[in-house]
Amino acid sequence: MSSTLPALSTTPEHTEPLALRTSLRLSATLLLAGQLLYIGVTQFHAGGDANNHRAVFGEYAGSGSWTVVHLGQFAGMAVFLAGLFALFSALDLRAATARWAGRFGAASAVAALALYGALQAVDGVALKQAVNAWVSAPSAEKTARFASAEAIRWLEWGVRSYHDFALGLALLLFAVAAARTAWVPQPIPHLMGLSGLAYLVQGWVVGTGGFSQTETIAIVLAFVLDVAWMIWLVVTAWRMPDSEAPSPS
Repeated sequence: MSSTLPALSTTPEHTEPLALRTSLRLSATLLLAGQLLYIGVTQFHAGGDANNHRAVFGEYAGSGSWTVVHLGQFAGMAVFLAGLFALFSALDLRAATARWAGRFGAASAVAALALYGALQAVDGVALKQAVNAWVSAPSAEKTARFASAEAIRWLEWGVRSYHDFALGLALLLFAVAAARTAWVPQPIPHLMGLSGLAYLVQGWVVGTGGFSQTETIAIVLAFVLDVAWMIWLVVTAWRMPDSEAPSPS
């Protein structure tokens, strides 16, 4: 009779639920933390009528926190999208529809991050330098400097529009995959899908008319929907006991 204790099982049926639960908690935490960081940092962004370029460019030029705010926005978006990408590992992707939706959703999340990096390079760096040059330019050069700043602003519209499209598509695709995962409460994918639609609306509005009041409404709506489904996902993830860990079997 041996006194040696039996080794803990490391078979796939024991390790996979633990890995899935860990992925779910990591994803949920990153998603909510990234969204809250983004919302919080954005409150310090220089204000004004964004489509009144002569007035708002002066506000931008006078902002001393411009670089820090835009770095904070990029960090928040990066954490948010990292959480969305991590969700790929926590969903049940055995069904063909869910599998392809998850794969394309992850690809769209990566594209959204790349586009957001480009957006912050245009907005957080190039536009700031352009408006500073316009404000400090002699009278003879102000018209040309303003035209340069406005061209960069229009480039910002374009990059922001395509970022919103990529993020909205990613959320819609992950909503499809989540809807086919048994342990996900069904209101979560519904709210996620609605937030994806809100980002698509933002993309269309910015691409066609710039930063209008309609876009602001769509932004606030997306924020509210995001926080709602993310909090629900965090609660689901952290209240899930070991015995109810999501299993692929």
